Amino acid sequence: MDYSGINWEFGIELNPTWRQQVINAALADNLRAKAFGITSENVDEVIENKFYLLQSIYPAFTEFCHTNLQKLPQDMLRVLWEYWLPLGIKMASQRKEIGHPFIQGILGGQGTGKTTMCGVLQIILHELGYKCLNLSLDDLYKTYSERLILQQQDPRLIWRGPPGTHDVDLGLDILNKIRQVKEEIAIPRFDKSLHKGIGDRTTPELVHNIDIVLFEGWFVGVQPINPQAFDFPPTPIITEADKQFARDMNMRLHDYLPMWQKLDSLIVLYPQDYRLSLLWRKQAEHKMMAKGKPGMSDEQIETFVHYFWCTLHPELFIKPLLKSPIPVDLVIEINSEHGMGKVSQPGNIDII
Repeated sequence: MDYSGINWEFGIELNPTWRQQVINAALADNLRAKAFGITSENVDEVIENKFYLLQSIYPAFTEFCHTNLQKLPQDMLRVLWEYWLPLGIKMASQRKEIGHPFIQGILGGQGTGKTTMCGVLQIILHELGYKCLNLSLDDLYKTYSERLILQQQDPRLIWRGPPGTHDVDLGLDILNKIRQVKEEIAIPRFDKSLHKGIGDRTTPELVHNIDIVLFEGWFVGVQPINPQAFDFPPTPIITEADKQFARDMNMRLHDYLPMWQKLDSLIVLYPQDYRLSLLWRKQAEHKMMAKGKPGMSDEQIETFVHYFWCTLHPELFIKPLLKSPIPVDLVIEINSEHGMGKVSQPGNIDII
C-alpha cells in the first residue's frame, strides 16, 4: 500500500474503505502476519490500535524524521506502519507478559538501520507507557588505554569492533542491574571521535526504572560455530593466518555468551546479500567526502570491511541463526536500498 498521500497530522478518520484496504494488506503477507500475531479474528482490532497509536506518536515521529533522517515523515509511513509500529506493540506485549525489564537484542551490520529503528521504537514504547533504553554494543568498548594494551598483546586487533575489544563484564553487570530494577545505573557511552577517531568512553548516562532495553550491535547474539568451518572458509578468509584469526575470534565469542543469555528476544536485520555492507560503506564515505569531510578511499574501505568479514563472516555466523528459534525471535530482510522486506520467524525465511 501507498501511505504517502495520507495527512496524519490532522487526525483523519479511519474510514471503512481505507480500513478494508489495510486489513487486506495485513493478511496478504502470511509470514509477516504470523510473525506479528495477526489473524483474521483479531486483524480489525490490530488495525484500529495501530491507527490511533500512529496518530498519537506522529508529532514526535515527524521531529525525529526531520532531525535524524533529513526526510519527510510521509516518506517513512510505510515502514512505520508495516514494521516499527507492530514491533513496538510486540515488545510492549512481551514486557507485560514477562513482568520484569525486557531485553531486546537487535543484530544487524552497517547500513541495516539499527540506529534508526531503535530511535523510532523508543518513541513508540514511550507512548505505550514504557521507559526504554538504547544500548549499543559499541558502548561496551574497552577504554582507549585498555585497547592500546590489547593491541600490543594481539597486533591483529588493528580496529575496534571484533570479539575481545569489549568489556563483557561491564555489559553483563549493566543487564543484571537492569533486571534487578536498581534505583540508578550508570550506562557507559562511547565517543568514536576521541583520540583522532580511535574513540574512548565519555560521560556515562544515569538511568533508573528501565522497562525495555534495545541492545543493538553488529554481532549481538552471535554464537560460536564448529571450528571445522574454517578449514574451507569463504573469501576473504584465504591464508592460514586468516583462518587462524577467524578461529581465534570464534573462540572469543564464548566470552560473550553469558551476556547473550540475558536477551529475552533477538531480532536479526538480514541483508539480502551480506556484500551489500561493502556497497553501503562506500556510499556513506562518498557522501561524506562530497560534503568536504574526510573519508576513506574505496581501497581502504574494502580492506576495512574485509577485515570484519575475516573476524565473523556473515555466511558462517549469521545464516545459522536464521534457522533456530533460540534465541532469534524475528528475522527482517533488508534490501539494497536499506528498505525492509520479508518479516518472519526463524526457519520460515528463504536464505539467499
